[in-house]
Amino acid sequence: MRRPLVPRMSGGAWLLLPVLAAGCGGPSLQDEPQALAACPAEPQPFADHVVSYSPGPNAGFGQDAFPGIVLGPPHGGGASAGSLDVLSLGRGGEIVLEFTDIGVVDGPGVDLLVFENAFNSPIGPFVERGIVSVSEDGQTWHEFPCAFTDAAGGYPGCAGIKPVYSSPTNGVSATDPAVAGGDGFDLATLGVPRARFVRVRDAGNNSNGSPSSGFDLDAVAVVNGYALCQTP
Repeated sequence: MRRPLVPRMSGGAWLLLPVLAAGCGGPSLQDEPQALAACPAEPQPFADHVVSYSPGPNAGFGQDAFPGIVLGPPHGGGASAGSLDVLSLGRGGEIVLEFTDIGVVDGPGVDLLVFENAFNSPIGPFVERGIVSVSEDGQTWHEFPCAFTDAAGGYPGCAGIKPVYSSPTNGVSATDPAVAGGDGFDLATLGVPRARFVRVRDAGNNSNGSPSSGFDLDAVAVVNGYALCQTP
C-alpha cells in the first residue's frame, strides 16, 4: 500500500517521491493507520513542533523568540555572516523537533538538512558542532556518526559546519542541498527508512561564552519527504 505522493523540491523542479512498504525495513505501512490528519493550508517541509529543549550551561541566546525561532525556514546570512535567527543550545544542550506535515524518507542522496550559523571569518571557518539523531516514533533513536574532534578532517558527519545561504528574503531554496547551505544527512547512512523526529545535541567542545554557548540552531528541512497529513 502506498502513502500519498509528496512533492520534493530539488533544483527548482518538483518531483514526486512514492513511499513503499516493501524493502524499506522497520514497521510495515500496512500496520499503520491510513487515515491522516488534515494538513494546514500550506504544508511546509520544516520542523513544526518542539518536543523538548534541554539547555546546557551558558545557553540563552534566542530564547526570547523560542520556540518559533527554530521552526519554519532558515534565515541564512551567507558565507561570511552568521545568522542571529538562532537558538543557542549551551554546552551539551539538546533539542528535539517534530515534523507534523511532511516527514523525512530515505530517497536519493541527502534527505535532511540541518542549519546552524557557521561562517568563514578572516582567521578561518567558525563552526560549532552538533550531533544529529533521527527517530520515527520519538522513542527509538538513530545517531549519525559525528567526528566532532576531527578539525583537520572538517568534522565529518556533524551539523554546524557549512554556512547557510537560504533565507526567506533571498529566494534560495531551503530544500535543495546544492544551493541551500547547511549540513546534509542521508538516512541510508543509518539504514533508517523514514523519520518524524530530529534531535540535535551540542557536541560539548564548542565555544563557551554566555549567553551564546554551543550549537546555534536555525532550522531543519526535509529534502526527501512523505505525507504526515492529508490535503483536502
